[in-house]
Amino acid sequence: MSSPGPVTEVMHASGPHVPALLARVEQRLATLAAGYGDELARHGGATIAAGGKRLRPLLVAIAAGDEAGAGVVRAGVAVELVHSATLVHDDVLDAADLRRGIATVVAAGGREMAIATGDLLFARAFAVLAEGRRPEAVRVLSDASSALARGELLQRADGWDATVTIDRYLLRCELKTARLFEAACRLGAMEAGVNGAERELGAFGRRIGLAFQLLDDVLDVSGPAERTGKHRGTDLLDGTVTLPLLLARERDPALAALDPRSVTTPEQAEDVCDRIAATGALDSARERALEMVEAAKAELPPGLPARQRGALELVADGVVARYA
Repeated sequence: MSSPGPVTEVMHASGPHVPALLARVEQRLATLAAGYGDELARHGGATIAAGGKRLRPLLVAIAAGDEAGAGVVRAGVAVELVHSATLVHDDVLDAADLRRGIATVVAAGGREMAIATGDLLFARAFAVLAEGRRPEAVRVLSDASSALARGELLQRADGWDATVTIDRYLLRCELKTARLFEAACRLGAMEAGVNGAERELGAFGRRIGLAFQLLDDVLDVSGPAERTGKHRGTDLLDGTVTLPLLLARERDPALAALDPRSVTTPEQAEDVCDRIAATGALDSARERALEMVEAAKAELPPGLPARQRGALELVADGVVARYA
């Protein structure tokens, strides 16, 4: 969703209230890191301002249909803050220097500042959502955040282990990425009072979130760095075994024998990425993701208004377009 074309197309399809809602989300996000000390405000504000696709708030807004009230803005802000917090904490665990092509909080301010910044963003997310006095909304976001934590623990437990199963990998992706997509759709539906569609919209979000993560893992192997904002093969260097390597190991005996711990330099990671690509594993991983997107679109609630359905389908297509 980072390219202007798909985003613009979604905005046109969803109606004028959605761009207006997202502008209000941006305005609220810009104020949320202030008042907690200069350093926290600076790092928290920089993390928020770094932007990104804002895909999760977009899903909140579209899942809410024509509802454009303050509750939709709160939900969009809250899911984006949780997402931003997880990125800051991930960068601490990975000792990452770059995020979206700029210095990470841990690189710029150190480990303690990065942990505190992520904690602040998490705390502000739930404070914002609690303003709506909807316990069920808080519960939905809390469940998604708990899933994120569990997914991170699984990923750390699986570090450097190339023998993990594809099912285990998919579970990690669901917990770390797809569950927050699901929460975004459910929160939008809840704010709009969409009777009977909340669970189905949530299932749609979960499927496209899973596809998003699979394609992100493909992009880590295929690059280039100027497109991803990080070095090609970063997952390999971090010890994170993803679907492209798992599929490639089934096709290349040399890769099957590879010890991920032996990949220690960017040059070695580039070489392994080339070997993975040569097996055709990237195409197979993309195909799995495309199947998930099509299944998500097919399972949208039948009673959705045509404009809302069209916008959600375009979001799903935009997830794929980013990796075309």
